[in-house]
Amino acid sequence: MTKNKKGYIYEDQGSLWGSPDAIGFGSDNFYVKEIPREQASKMIIANHYSKKVYTATYIHLGLFVHGEMLGVLQFGYAMNPASCGSLVTGTEMDEYLELNRMWIDDSAGKYPESRAFSCSLKYIKKRFPKIKWVQSFADERCGGFGIVYQACSFDYFGEHTSVFWELDGETFHNSIMTRKELRGYKLLNDPANADRVNKYSLRQFRYIKFLDKRCKKLCTLKEMPYPKHYKEAGE
Repeated sequence: MTKNKKGYIYEDQGSLWGSPDAIGFGSDNFYVKEIPREQASKMIIANHYSKKVYTATYIHLGLFVHGEMLGVLQFGYAMNPASCGSLVTGTEMDEYLELNRMWIDDSAGKYPESRAFSCSLKYIKKRFPKIKWVQSFADERCGGFGIVYQACSFDYFGEHTSVFWELDGETFHNSIMTRKELRGYKLLNDPANADRVNKYSLRQFRYIKFLDKRCKKLCTLKEMPYPKHYKEAGE
């Protein structure tokens, strides 16, 4: 693995068709790098509050701090993949990403989330040049109303409330309640589990980063001022 002066990381062995593709971005002691899906998913299942992976991810980045992997970021399609065109006019399904899962260990240093996100976006812009914008949601489980995205200069497009279900520490989005074939639906509707199922609502905050600045003019949502994070809101 080698790194050039601009921070991009490449495999040591060149491609059969010319220059090797970038596989990551960052500094010697703090960088993201593509890792196998299985490795990323294992870490997410073990540490993320949802305790499960999202199957529509296709970019899996490990966060390495002083050579140790201390986090994972997974990007892919939104829950409704074809909705992209209704958010940003003209967007095709291979021209946007959503951050589906992120977990970073507390030992990763100061502001690791925003640093990891910044590295990830630089890598994505180079390795996947068709991507025009990246969407992510913050919710009340994470705290701060999306301060990580604010630090990375994402644009903010308001909030909505979503319903979630929890069973034995595993969290399910309400969308599964219309799909009887899914494991989550069967677990939540099993009479044997009724006393352990909890339903709750969470505020979710939508952020978008426009890698192609021209796309911002095509966004159908209204941009809003950043919400204050918890500490400021309580002062």
